[in-house]
Amino acid sequence: MKLVWTNRAKQDLIQIGRFIARDKPGAARKWIEKLRKRARKTVDMPLLGRKVPEFNRDDIREVFLANYPIVYLVSDHEIAVLTIYEGHRQLKQEMASLEPKRRP
Repeated sequence: MKLVWTNRAKQDLIQIGRFIARDKPGAARKWIEKLRKRARKTVDMPLLGRKVPEFNRDDIREVFLANYPIVYLVSDHEIAVLTIYEGHRQLKQEMASLEPKRRP
C-alpha cells in the first residue's frame, strides 16, 4: 500500500505552512512535517481513522493532528490524502470539490 497526495492536499499543506509562517517560519516547517508524518501512518492502518460523517462512506476516513483533520480515501492499493484543513473551517464548504469518484 502506498500514500499519494492529491493536488488539493498538496495545496492545503502549502496554505497551512504559509499561514503559520507569517508569525513563526520555523514552526511552520515543523508543523507541516508532523502533518505529513501523521498522514503516512494511515498506510499501516488505513481503517483506523473514523468515517467522515459528511460523506458516510467506509472508504473516506479522517485522522486528526491537534485541530487538523486529514481526510483520505482508502482503495485496494493506495491511500489518497484528499484534504487537510484547520478544524474550525467547515468541511461542508469544501465538499463539492472534494467528492471523489468511487473506484470499481
